[in-house]
Amino acid sequence: MSRRTIMIVGNGELPDGAAATIDAADIVIRFNDCRSVGAGGMRTDIVAVCNTGRPAFAMLGGGRWKNSAPVRQAREIWSVRSAEKFAGMRAALAETHPDLDDFCDDYTAGFESFAVSTGRAHRVISSASHERLDRDLSRFAPAPYVVPSSGMVVIADVLSGFAAPDDDVVLAGFGHAGWALHPFAAERQFVDALVAERRLRRLSPSSSDLSQGA
Repeated sequence: MSRRTIMIVGNGELPDGAAATIDAADIVIRFNDCRSVGAGGMRTDIVAVCNTGRPAFAMLGGGRWKNSAPVRQAREIWSVRSAEKFAGMRAALAETHPDLDDFCDDYTAGFESFAVSTGRAHRVISSASHERLDRDLSRFAPAPYVVPSSGMVVIADVLSGFAAPDDDVVLAGFGHAGWALHPFAAERQFVDALVAERRLRRLSPSSSDLSQGA
């Protein structure tokens, strides 16, 4: 297999001129409602979804998400949250975060049904991937958190097996900020460590990076 460029595009700020570079990648992974489309190009091969709780309910309800251009283009839907793992979290969250009463509600079957009915692949990221990521993040002494962000789960999963050793894994649109119960400071440190190990790189706003198309 030839070396591929795998672009993982978050919904955060993107460097000017990133669209053409992202669209030139071999595989483009976006998240949920794909707010990165536009400034982040148009190509979408995989949509990774938060398949539990309110985000999942909103995406599956009505037709806006299902009929959006990036979702129609995608050939795969990835459910980021393991139903088994989240079911196991429900009792503890009821004690520590009673306001998250629907956080573990599982809509994986809805995404699978949608994928099957529209002729595309569906996969669920395993609980083992989540647990391995929790162990990796523990190196950076995160403050108490509920779960890692969907973006970080996908990054870890891609590096743990989806990407071949020679693939070029590139991140764009990751500001490592948002919901207070994700461990964003630790996630930033972990990504910085992965960059230092040359396991992935961040898309730079420099003209030299953007002109290479990778």
